[in-house]
Amino acid sequence: MRDAGKQGSDEAEQAWQDALYKTLRAADLRQMCFVPDAGHARLIRRLEEDATVKTTVLTTEEEGVAMVCGAWLGGHRSVLLMQSSGVGNCINMLSLPVTYRIPFLTIVTMRGEWAEFVPHQVAMGQAAQGCLELMGVKVLRVERAEDVAETVSAAAAMAFESDQQMAVLLSQRMIGRKRWPTK
Repeated sequence: MRDAGKQGSDEAEQAWQDALYKTLRAADLRQMCFVPDAGHARLIRRLEEDATVKTTVLTTEEEGVAMVCGAWLGGHRSVLLMQSSGVGNCINMLSLPVTYRIPFLTIVTMRGEWAEFVPHQVAMGQAAQGCLELMGVKVLRVERAEDVAETVSAAAAMAFESDQQMAVLLSQRMIGRKRWPTK
């Protein structure tokens, strides 16, 4: 459920998610892996509906690091979609793309920041960026919907054209306040 005080509308939210989809397709993305996440739901649906993109549901985010690396070795560009809580699950596995200079792109929806209601989300939400950087992953952060496409495009260029390991963090404030569903 969206925060009633949050600026913007459902149409604006759909617009940045659709722009993100178009940006990933423009980067010749062929594979996408993910652990289901409400913040990525529209993007996941768009990519699943695209017959040119192979999608894989993961049981843990660390599998996604291996999937992205394997896709590259197989000649395809890929992206890992995850929530900030999943960053902690990937720490050891992130040494794979960093050590072997395999292009790596992940888009992370943040939790534990803006009006968080789940206490266990706070610790990893606040540590995610630092953890990624300590592992050698370069981080770009998006606070405003109008910056999503340009930031992801820049991250994809750095990953796929410069053999970099890139993470784009989508702020919780931009995505919208999360609440427990009510009946």
